[in-house]
Amino acid sequence: MFRVWLDDERDPERAKIQELFGAEPGMIWVKTAEAAISRLKSNSVEWISLDHDLGTTATGYDVAKWIEERAHSGELAPLVWTIHSANVVGARNMRRALENADRYWKSR
Repeated sequence: MFRVWLDDERDPERAKIQELFGAEPGMIWVKTAEAAISRLKSNSVEWISLDHDLGTTATGYDVAKWIEERAHSGELAPLVWTIHSANVVGARNMRRALENADRYWKSR
């Protein structure tokens, strides 16, 4: 099982990033929403940590919505998630989507 770190700038292997943002050694670093979704499609992700602003059009919120939709349809196994974004509005939106995913998983 994989632990995924979605962030376009912060390397999860750096000690300071681990200290400040909760990254852990050995996390798979993906820098785009597309790469995160590709990993999630494998259904081998046990934990994902999301940043919102990724320097592209797609954001961490797109990943959170994808997770929510797949949780609702039963296509994605439950996973642990965290948000490490400094974007307050983006973090709130991602949290809402992921809390919905948690509710779908618990109702099954």
